[in-house]
Amino acid sequence: MTKKLGLNGASEALGRGGINVFCSLLIMGAGQLMYRQFAKGALYLLLQISAIAFFVLGGAKAIVGFFTLGSVVGNQWMGISGDNSVTMLIMGIFAFILLIIYIVVYISNVKDVYGTQKLVESGKRPATFKEELGELFDDKFYMTALFIPVIGVAIFNVLPIIFMILISFTNYGGDIVPPALVDWIGLGNFIKIFTLGQFAPTFFNILGWNVIWAILATFFNYFGGLGLALLYNKKVVKGKPFWRTFPVLAYAIPGFITLLAFKFMFSYGGPINQMIQSGGSQAIGFLDLEAKWTARIIGLAVNAWISIPTSMLLATGILSNINKDMYEAADIDGATPFQQFIKLTFPFVLFSTTPVLITQFTGNFNNFGIFYFLRGGIYNEGYFLASDTDLLINWLYNLSIDNNYYSIGAAISLVIFAITSAISLAVYIMSPAYKQEDTFR
Repeated sequence: MTKKLGLNGASEALGRGGINVFCSLLIMGAGQLMYRQFAKGALYLLLQISAIAFFVLGGAKAIVGFFTLGSVVGNQWMGISGDNSVTMLIMGIFAFILLIIYIVVYISNVKDVYGTQKLVESGKRPATFKEELGELFDDKFYMTALFIPVIGVAIFNVLPIIFMILISFTNYGGDIVPPALVDWIGLGNFIKIFTLGQFAPTFFNILGWNVIWAILATFFNYFGGLGLALLYNKKVVKGKPFWRTFPVLAYAIPGFITLLAFKFMFSYGGPINQMIQSGGSQAIGFLDLEAKWTARIIGLAVNAWISIPTSMLLATGILSNINKDMYEAADIDGATPFQQFIKLTFPFVLFSTTPVLITQFTGNFNNFGIFYFLRGGIYNEGYFLASDTDLLINWLYNLSIDNNYYSIGAAISLVIFAITSAISLAVYIMSPAYKQEDTFR
């Protein structure tokens, strides 16, 4: 079989390769054909012909269009279709992805021929196409199984992410949408977010509340679930399956239905205000324009109602695996229940749930639904297209979807990614799951 080469296989092939390797450098598959590996050589050659045809017929133009984003402005009255900058950007990204794939295949072609050369020099015969095809369903089956998912991820995940990142460096949005031409503006959108009077105050106000929200929501959800799990694990609690049903039901009901139900409960005509009015008091605007902290607290409570059951179920499973002998030894040493929780229970649970805790924090930081369903459509004075309960993800939605500030929204999404990534990485590095991995094994 063809011997695998290391990371420096291509450079080694260039330095020590023979005539067959040199031919494959010029024409993909030529070396394989010279070693009478006709099927493999034909496939490589077909790939090269297809790549050349693609770039001649439109790929090269797409790459040029990626940098220029068009030069012809459309005019319906004069019958000029013009260039679509967004389409040109997408096609340019697609062409670059195919170019990278072609380069990878080209390198593999050279390394494959050199591997075959080394086999021949050692007195062994090259692998037949049937044998290498069999390997794809045996030793290299992982490559066969992952091929289609990797292609799907590249098209449906990687390409949109790259597109979003690149949009943040353009002036796309507002009045500048096709048929108008979009231009590259570098860091202009980020400068607007951090310095421009229209965006900067709103950004920093929302960012401060967003961080507070993510910390408080994660704290309440995590310790609320852990507290319920510890309570259910107490021997004195009777009918545990019955009591566990209520939080599980809260978890099973779709979140947006719960949010709409709470919005109705706290509305002016909802049951809570009806009870307040029946007592002789005036209705309270729990979620109206002036209800800043009232609405925020309701949001925290509703989020806890939805999320605590998940933490409870997770903590229940972890607590069932904890070593009971440690608690017996702690009782003998005279440790109080609180000391046992601090020294034994919490470190064990935290070690096991650190990745989940980070995921919860990231999810809470980007929790779009809570305030969208509770208080969507409200814009407060002093905020640009946002309210005092909106998170960055809500503001991004208001800017991009409702008001066409696409490039600003893309820039905000990159800022969100940078913040959540930095915080998540820092928390993980400082956590016992990273520092004390051997302690809890």
